[in-house]
Amino acid sequence: MIQEKTPLLDAINTFIATDPAYFRIPGHRLDRGVSARWTQKTGTHIFSYDVTETPLTDDLHHPEGAIAEAQQLLGQLYGADRSFFLVNGSTCGNEAMILGAALEGEKIMIARNAHKSAMMGLILSGADPVYVMPELLPQWSIQGGITADAVQKCFAENPDCKALFLVCPSYYGVCSDLKAIADVCHRHGALLLVDEAHGGHLYFHRQLPQGALACGADVCVQSMHKVAGALTQSSVLHIKNHGIREFVLEKIAENLHLVQSTSPSYLLMASLDCARYELAQNGEIMMEKALTLAEATRKRLRDIYGFRCMDSTNAKMTHMSELCCLDRTRLVISASTLGLTGFALDSILFENYGVNMELSDYENVLAVVTYANEQRDMDRLVHACADISKNCHAESHSSSPAATITIPAFPKLPPRIMTPRKAYFAEKRDIPWQDATGHIAGQMIAPYPPGIPMIYPGELITPEVWAYIERFRKDGRHMHGTDRNGTLDTIKIIA
Repeated sequence: MIQEKTPLLDAINTFIATDPAYFRIPGHRLDRGVSARWTQKTGTHIFSYDVTETPLTDDLHHPEGAIAEAQQLLGQLYGADRSFFLVNGSTCGNEAMILGAALEGEKIMIARNAHKSAMMGLILSGADPVYVMPELLPQWSIQGGITADAVQKCFAENPDCKALFLVCPSYYGVCSDLKAIADVCHRHGALLLVDEAHGGHLYFHRQLPQGALACGADVCVQSMHKVAGALTQSSVLHIKNHGIREFVLEKIAENLHLVQSTSPSYLLMASLDCARYELAQNGEIMMEKALTLAEATRKRLRDIYGFRCMDSTNAKMTHMSELCCLDRTRLVISASTLGLTGFALDSILFENYGVNMELSDYENVLAVVTYANEQRDMDRLVHACADISKNCHAESHSSSPAATITIPAFPKLPPRIMTPRKAYFAEKRDIPWQDATGHIAGQMIAPYPPGIPMIYPGELITPEVWAYIERFRKDGRHMHGTDRNGTLDTIKIIA
């Protein structure tokens, strides 16, 4: 197939050129009916592309024309057997994977650092989760990758697991040894399902970790909006048949009809078509730029007093002799030796310097560097950090030394009393959060970002888990799963 083509974009252009008398949905009638409050800032022409299924623009739920061809081009580029556009984000792809891989009463292995969309998939499917814990990066107070040994041990204890669902790379750019993990899964007749939301760009430069499909994954999902140039909420799902549970792969494809909108956005799909085109034509150049900017900035940040920046030489996992494999376009930055938490550093960077980071935690801030960043972006970040260092250093000499930061330790896995699905539909009651220890959670609680649940519905709220979440609650951190007022004064427990 010819990667120079953009079949869906071209089809929409052809439709717009017919200048139709338009009686279809959406009601804004191409570029005529959108509020002037908006169009006076944006112009109107882009709204002409917000069309629907027409004789020229195909149908996502039964593609035969332009969308079918665009998805085939996508699969060819990534080396997949089948590829699909997702307009409900990677969340719906993760749900479809889990929903297809394991039914109610069947076991599925889930990496415990999985995004909360994995929990949604478990609620839909009714599957019985068996959790595998990621290694820790103690120097950075974050979770690292999943080891093949941990996966093998989990299969030895649960040989009836139908699949493994894991995240690679993580939000922080930490990768697992997917080739070894895929071998373990396939030896046990299980599928490897990868939430590769943060890794759609990995296939386009030799200095980046290998992508999930190249490592043997059976199915993966990518958020093309995160670093590959598509619009927010635009994602894709890829299937690669390795002869493992082939009927399930077809079921996963069918599941997309359950979890995707029947009114898919053509703006999102056109952006996927165009993002694929740019990666096909210029992917290596795009990634080279991102890597060059990130590497140079990493070196400059390491030269600033009180600042650290993660790389492969300082990201050793707790129980592994090898070093982590990292996506080097991500900058994990700590100023903890200056007495600044990641939350504090994030706030100072934005409020005082107009530098907006992707996320923060008790130790770090994270910068996601892409091909669309410019040197001036990197200079602003470095100059801001240098100024913060100078000010904090001056304050420590004129007053007391920098405060020691206490970082909450990741709690041990809590006991699971019932599956997420059973807990979701069980009768519940509200109790004060202060009294939650010892009860069975009726809801999820996840610090956000990164959106990793610390407690799933159906799990026992242990003192350790309660203390971890309480630290976030007391410090006023943003969490998903709180009550309608955005607080955690009460929690739903199983009645």
